[in-house]
Amino acid sequence: MDLSNGSPVISDPMSMSQSLMGVLPSNMMPFSVRPGGYSGAGGAGVNVSRRKIEEVLVSGLLDAMKSSSPRKKHNVVFGEENLPEEDPAYSTWMAKCPSALASFKQIVASAQGKKIAVFLDYDGTLSPIVDDPEKAVMSPVMRAAVRNVAKYFPAAIVSGRSRKKVLEFVKLKELCYAGSHGMDIMTSSSAHYERNAEKGKEANLFQPARDFLPMIDEVSKVLLEVTSRIEGASVEDNKFCVSVHYRNVDEKDWELVARLVNEVLEDFPRLKVTNGRMVLEVRPVIDWDKGKAVEFLLQSLGLSDSEKVIPIYIGDDRTDEDAFKCFGRGTADTGYWSRRRPRKPRPSTRSGTRLK
Repeated sequence: MDLSNGSPVISDPMSMSQSLMGVLPSNMMPFSVRPGGYSGAGGAGVNVSRRKIEEVLVSGLLDAMKSSSPRKKHNVVFGEENLPEEDPAYSTWMAKCPSALASFKQIVASAQGKKIAVFLDYDGTLSPIVDDPEKAVMSPVMRAAVRNVAKYFPAAIVSGRSRKKVLEFVKLKELCYAGSHGMDIMTSSSAHYERNAEKGKEANLFQPARDFLPMIDEVSKVLLEVTSRIEGASVEDNKFCVSVHYRNVDEKDWELVARLVNEVLEDFPRLKVTNGRMVLEVRPVIDWDKGKAVEFLLQSLGLSDSEKVIPIYIGDDRTDEDAFKCFGRGTADTGYWSRRRPRKPRPSTRSGTRLK
């Protein structure tokens, strides 16, 4: 990875079509626009109406919203569903992903003689999941724990929130922050980090999607306007991405949320939508995510030697799987889910250890 190049890492045109695969069924091919309709990638003369394609996209997005946002009995602290211990799925999952607390001695033993770097998600990991995203406040006890970790190890917050907003929540300057799903990175002034900026300025600011800022600003305003009619919907501008929250939206209106987001993105082909827990994320179509941000930070810190380093990532959302997947691409294989229910990882996601 070239750390000297701060320009956007634009993916090739094919990735724009591939980005649709996150909401399309796996057995469907992406379609390209043709005069008078759509033709399949094979160019075999298949003609499908624009309306039909829109219905497929909306249906796929709605399915993704439902699958990633289960509405069952929730844990009062972190918003996760509680499964009975006798549930077979729960038992199988516990065997595959044992509690990190129960395995603490083994973890400590495996870390002997190695350097450790700690990466933390924010919402649902350091703060509770709440109905109002603006009230996801970090407790003083959690803040003290994170501050203590940063005394001994390089530590970073990797969040979908804007870097500025998550810094306001955490209030710890000794950490590194990667906001907007890793598209806005700033190192800290801690002794763990090498500063290469003038005194008083932010050190090592890296923004691979900065050319998208005008576009993100525009789409944020449009989404805010079109979703204003939906009770409970809210739009959060996270600088390099836009979050459309539907946690407080009646489930019967989820399809309308999906449809409106899809319609808006028709005018922004360089943006894509991904889904998280009760949120749709509108992001630039670039080859960058939380996993790439973790790799960037490890290399910036001189900690990319997988034989001597144990990077620990703790997260609870679908987007954190991008970070888990980077383990095994030259870094150590340590990921931790802060969740109490089984979840089927996406293809190629590395298995992790559960924080109970």
